Amino acid sequence: MLGLGLWGLDRGGMWRDEAVTFQVARRTVPQIWRLLHGVDAVHGLYYLLMHPVLGVRPGEVVLRLPSVCAAALTAGLVAGLGARLVRPRVGLWAGLLYAITPMAGHYAQEGRSYALVAAGATGATLLFVRAVQGGSWRVYGVVLGLTCWLHEFAVLLLLAHAVSLALARVGARVWRGWGCAAGAVGVALVPMVLVSRAQSAQVAWLREPTWETAGGLLRTFLGPTDGVYWACLGLAVVGLVGLVGRRGEVTCAGVALPLAVLPPAVLMLVSQVSPLYVDRYVLYALSGAPLLVAAGAERVAGVVGRLRPGGRRVPTLPHSRLRSSGGTPIALRNDCPHDDGESGGSKRPPQPPPLSKTGLLPGSALLPLTGVLLIALALSHQLPLLRDDRDPGRRPDDLAVVARVAGREVGDGDSVLFLPAQTRNAALAYPGAFRGVRDVALAESGAGSGSLYGREVGVESLLRRVAGLDRVWVVADRDLLAGRWRPRSPVERAKLAVLAEQFVPGEESVQGDVTVRLYVRRSVVSGSSRPLPVPPRPARW
Repeated sequence: MLGLGLWGLDRGGMWRDEAVTFQVARRTVPQIWRLLHGVDAVHGLYYLLMHPVLGVRPGEVVLRLPSVCAAALTAGLVAGLGARLVRPRVGLWAGLLYAITPMAGHYAQEGRSYALVAAGATGATLLFVRAVQGGSWRVYGVVLGLTCWLHEFAVLLLLAHAVSLALARVGARVWRGWGCAAGAVGVALVPMVLVSRAQSAQVAWLREPTWETAGGLLRTFLGPTDGVYWACLGLAVVGLVGLVGRRGEVTCAGVALPLAVLPPAVLMLVSQVSPLYVDRYVLYALSGAPLLVAAGAERVAGVVGRLRPGGRRVPTLPHSRLRSSGGTPIALRNDCPHDDGESGGSKRPPQPPPLSKTGLLPGSALLPLTGVLLIALALSHQLPLLRDDRDPGRRPDDLAVVARVAGREVGDGDSVLFLPAQTRNAALAYPGAFRGVRDVALAESGAGSGSLYGREVGVESLLRRVAGLDRVWVVADRDLLAGRWRPRSPVERAKLAVLAEQFVPGEESVQGDVTVRLYVRRSVVSGSSRPLPVPPRPARW
């Protein structure tokens, strides 16, 4: 996972969400704190964590490194779950399956909080399993509480863990310990919920998920390519065998299935009333899918081994019996009397072949290796997807390209209008490309006003400023200029109106969803034989 995360990490461009992280995390802590009172409170802890990281050396690689490390940690934690719930080779397969999943690789290279949330949620799930087996609920509660503060939708993990307890049919003592931890997490999250509800307009663009959305997420979890998808789906179904184990004992399927299904399903159901679903919000649920697939592969391997000519079942002890209550390996003992060749003691009973540290026959390394080779084959099928994902054009937009166009076309002293205000993100992420230009609508910077993109002037002030311009460069959303949607803000509508009534579009550099376009006043164009003259740049106001 670490290798795939570092591969192509420097894409040479940030997209809009990464640019928000980049510009907000470089503000002072009081400025970040002020921002969170009005917007983006759900990402507040992440911004504060990224503040010292970007303080070392601000750049795109450093911006994404925490996500790479978090994804690598998540893969290791998935492996730890598989090893604890089944056996080490299942952990090995599950961890590798997580690492080669394109969804995991995508968010490993995002300068956002989602890979960190996945690491926290998977770590909390491992602590949950340990707590059921006699570990500490307090540590579980602390880790899950911090994870929920990284993103509040991680609280849906509590539902998954509750179902796992129900499937395990645990006793009242375990329910009581989990209930206290869950209650503490819920109480700690109340301030976040109250603030984020007041900021719900930020997700007004979301739409209700459909059955196609659910099917797409399933394919994303198991493998986007057909061959990998169907093979993993079949193994995952086999892995559901033994969903309910012995009373009081959690099983791999009993942990993995609720983890993979419940958070996305609940969020999709809630989104039918109030749209809140985006796949990245439930990235942490991905950890359950490779566990199911690896558990299914283990069962298939066991069946094949028993059906093999001359094959016999390997005499192994359950993994839980190979360890003491503290988790340390214990020696396998034979308490029966034995014949030492000299005494008259009873004859030593036949002994099974010596066990390795994993409880397997010494020569059985072929089976884990076979699984690794099959996972490598799956990686080769998905490698083109992983390679394409390193292209900045695969993101919703590429602000670096917009900045390069602006740096080449827009001169010192030129006027720039951002439409809507969010497109100012390009200037905030790459200020060097816009150095010396005049931002027509800006009244106060984002850091100074406690906002993401700055505070803009009112309609009357905007019209007065534009009235003195013969030309203006516009950095705009192409769909907005094309009339595919209309802004609610009066200032944004005024920008559109004055451009349509008083200016003629000229030179244009289209870069994905964002265009950089020159507008020249109609009176200047009509009074000249040239179609779009370039008048002298006005003096600074």
